[in-house]
Amino acid sequence: MAEEAVAQPPEETLSLWKREQALLKARVVDRDTEAWQRDPAFSGLHRVGGVDVSFVKGDSVRACASLVVLSYPELEVVYEDCRMVSLTAPYLSGFLAFREVPFLVDAIQRLQQKEPGLMPQVLLVDGNGRLHPRGFGVACHLGVLTDLPCVGVAKKLLQVDGLENDALHKDKIRLLRAGGDSFPLTGGSGAVWGVALRSHERSTKPLYVSVGHRVSLDSAVRLTRSCCRFRVPEPVRQQEPGSTEANGGPRARPRRALRCGQAPRGPQSRP
Repeated sequence: MAEEAVAQPPEETLSLWKREQALLKARVVDRDTEAWQRDPAFSGLHRVGGVDVSFVKGDSVRACASLVVLSYPELEVVYEDCRMVSLTAPYLSGFLAFREVPFLVDAIQRLQQKEPGLMPQVLLVDGNGRLHPRGFGVACHLGVLTDLPCVGVAKKLLQVDGLENDALHKDKIRLLRAGGDSFPLTGGSGAVWGVALRSHERSTKPLYVSVGHRVSLDSAVRLTRSCCRFRVPEPVRQQEPGSTEANGGPRARPRRALRCGQAPRGPQSRP
């Protein structure tokens, strides 16, 4: 997700955002709601979506909001929508959703109108869910507004409730010996905010997985792992310009650089 700093919002706007976060947070469901989530092999899951918002280099306003849908378990792209947007809401840590989620909701609504048969059954969000200062990150926000199961998948640890990327945390990471190894992110309060997951054998950097909406933490972690051919799960990786160092694998197709702003592409329009 994009995180470029701009002017801080007025106090009145900040108060409104806090109230809205609290109201929406009350609607979060942090348990499995679909039969496929309770199946060890995710039988019944056929479409997994990914969303992301990334800035144009050197521009803190213009960004590309993207949605991709992949078949599951094949992890082949069946739909993609990339659109240039102007992020007019100010960025403030902990309130990223107010800056980005409206454009992601628009992308999902376009898919619903254009190709309803390709609607994802779950979304992997490049950002946090419950792992958030108020327990309501962008994956929660998007999940509640779309009523889709959502999983937060972050590449860096958001330091909340005493969680820190300190020596102890790094020692725990070193103990993740194999792909699929993980440990809970337990804060000073005793709450489990998410899980640090070694997502692939060839990646030593963990992902930070947290509940967004309508999924349990266990299912969120299992799903993230099952979508990883490399470090970053394919629904997120397929949207990125691609770099071996960042994504733990070969260069992904530069979808946004080539196609951002074009019409959404479904199976009939793919080359």
